[in-house]
Amino acid sequence: MRAVDAVQLWLGALRGHRSRSLMLLLAVGIGVLAVVLLTGLGEGARAFVVQEFASLGRNTLIVLPGRNETTGGMPPITGLSPRELTAGDARAIARLPQVRRVAPQQAGQLQVSAGNRSREVLVLGTSRDFFAIRQLRVAQGQALPRLAYGEAEAVCVIGAGLRRELFGSAPALGQWLRAGDRRLRVIGILAPRGESIGMDFNEMLIMPLANAQTLFNREGLLRAFVEIRGPSFLASSRAQILATLRDRHGGEEDVTLVSQGSLLGAFDDILATLTLALAGVAAISLLVAGILVMNVTWISVSQRTAEIGLLKAIGATAGQVRLLFLGEAALLALGGALAGLLLGEALLWGARLLLQLPLYAPWWARLGALALALASALLFAWLPASRGAAMAPVAAL
Repeated sequence: MRAVDAVQLWLGALRGHRSRSLMLLLAVGIGVLAVVLLTGLGEGARAFVVQEFASLGRNTLIVLPGRNETTGGMPPITGLSPRELTAGDARAIARLPQVRRVAPQQAGQLQVSAGNRSREVLVLGTSRDFFAIRQLRVAQGQALPRLAYGEAEAVCVIGAGLRRELFGSAPALGQWLRAGDRRLRVIGILAPRGESIGMDFNEMLIMPLANAQTLFNREGLLRAFVEIRGPSFLASSRAQILATLRDRHGGEEDVTLVSQGSLLGAFDDILATLTLALAGVAAISLLVAGILVMNVTWISVSQRTAEIGLLKAIGATAGQVRLLFLGEAALLALGGALAGLLLGEALLWGARLLLQLPLYAPWWARLGALALALASALLFAWLPASRGAAMAPVAAL
């Protein structure tokens, strides 16, 4: 049997049973579509997290009050501390030779109002160095003035979204607003940026650290961002910071130092595992589609016994008869898989435009979905195809 004849027989059989063929195409297509979409979402979340943590910079350490003794996994984000992290601790860290900048922080939710408009927002108390460490750009006005950590000044910088909510189309620079029971003058407006590592800079108000400590009645710090002079100093700076704080805290190491690398590595591992799990769940649908292929192939063999007998009577071998049914299954699997792949890519493309997220299915998921669809179709069609190939010509006729 020539290859052209085999292809004509496959296409003829598929055209002769259009509803059955469309059902198989749909089953395989949905399976591949599920793999592409779920892995695309998983990889998109992973890429988004990597991009967000990249904004911290490779030379940044986060100092958190409290220490949990754990082994492996991601360092603790919060903890119970017998001694608070203070502005004095931040000053001591800033004096270390390998430290370039330190941005202590205190934060909380406050009611902010201007005129007859008000809303509750995240208020962050910090220093001018925070703008450089977090790569914040001021679209209008200026950043916070350079003040000592204990020095207060009635000024603030607000996000673009908060400026629009409080002042509408009116100018905001130089205007006064009320945060809690304090009046602050707006000296800067951040460039639109959006949410980053749990902070929505569009809806944030940033004030000097001393103002925030007074407003929230807290002397301690929520955390401190420390920028090191270079990646090569990261390990030695970490040791120096821990030693400095240990001396200041009575010999007790009661803080946690988190680097961009440790956070990124932990989240990267978690999200990579999640992507694989999603791919595994979606692949089950391809196995279900393979079982459907087997059932349909059984029916096809039962309905086409006369055709099998005629082919064998004119000289077709058992292998050629088996190839007839396997080829049909493979053609359906490839057609459905390609349709599902194209639809999945189209949906991810649309989601990228709407959500502005890096939603891309990994190459291994695309190839794996195609290979699994073909393999499951051939595997499950092999048994009924072999049964048809083993029929005696006379009995089949």
